[in-house]
Amino acid sequence: MSQERADERSVQEARGRIEPFFREVASVVIGQEHLIRRLVIALLTDGHVLVEGVPGLAKTLAIRTVSGALKLSFSRVQFTPDLLPADVIGTQIYNPKETAFYVKKGPIFANVVLADEINRAPAKVQSALLQAMEERQVTIGEETFPLPRPFFVLATQNPIEQEGTYVLPEAQLDRFLFKVVVKHLSRHEELKLIDRHASVNASRQVQAVLTPEDLAQFRQVVDSIHIDDRVKGYIVDIVRCTRNPSEYGQNFGAWIQNGSSPRGILALVRASQGEAFLNGRYFVTPSDVQAVAGDVLAHRILISYEAEAENIDSLMIVEKIVQAIPTP
Repeated sequence: MSQERADERSVQEARGRIEPFFREVASVVIGQEHLIRRLVIALLTDGHVLVEGVPGLAKTLAIRTVSGALKLSFSRVQFTPDLLPADVIGTQIYNPKETAFYVKKGPIFANVVLADEINRAPAKVQSALLQAMEERQVTIGEETFPLPRPFFVLATQNPIEQEGTYVLPEAQLDRFLFKVVVKHLSRHEELKLIDRHASVNASRQVQAVLTPEDLAQFRQVVDSIHIDDRVKGYIVDIVRCTRNPSEYGQNFGAWIQNGSSPRGILALVRASQGEAFLNGRYFVTPSDVQAVAGDVLAHRILISYEAEAENIDSLMIVEKIVQAIPTP
């Protein structure tokens, strides 16, 4: 984290420069403001995002539009049950004329990688993303190749209950900054959807309005947003409560099989800085932490069978924890 703190002027200036990006995305995607906000925070904090929702909720459109509004290289991988790891990261191909192997790089070599319906591929393929997501490099044969910078994996998945899907490994889930559950549009938004797409030729191409240099500057500002020691303690207490609620006087420990790892603390810090930036502040408040806690921590908590029997999900547990931990 940068030692130099952001000030109000630098944050307000950078926040103003990102407004055309939001307007451009909104000109294509109707609704889904929460999802778009989370995607932007991830882009500003070097994080990856997992988006879950039933088909037809514009998950892929939102990700493609956000990517298109940036002057970054983009690739899309449609995950299917017969996909192989080499189809994602690349492979070695033999050239008989030169009697030698050469490396053919896969679609992972892009700034923004859309992993569409990631949970429709077997665990072996899903795990092929682990090294790329964590280390920003992949190994093909005996060679290791760095990935382009910046590098983001924006993945979509259908709910686990649907037929033909596979549960993502916990180690991979932990590498996503956010897991965002997309809901249906409101009635007003669905009426707006009809008006905008009533014509066959109604689709609009998104225009790139931000450069990689812009993104790098914004990320420097976000990284320097101040977090007071009391807010740091608040973040630590929230994450620790997912592992041992009784330490904080809570009696719902039977609902939790495993709590968040320390990676959840760092993710909550970065996400809170991004939230503060989008709110135009140069410091993090407890309300910033509370706003992002659910999307940062819910997928890092493994609930027990007792919680499932009582229709308690991990997001409800996070909300209960946020209410229980005293606000500084």
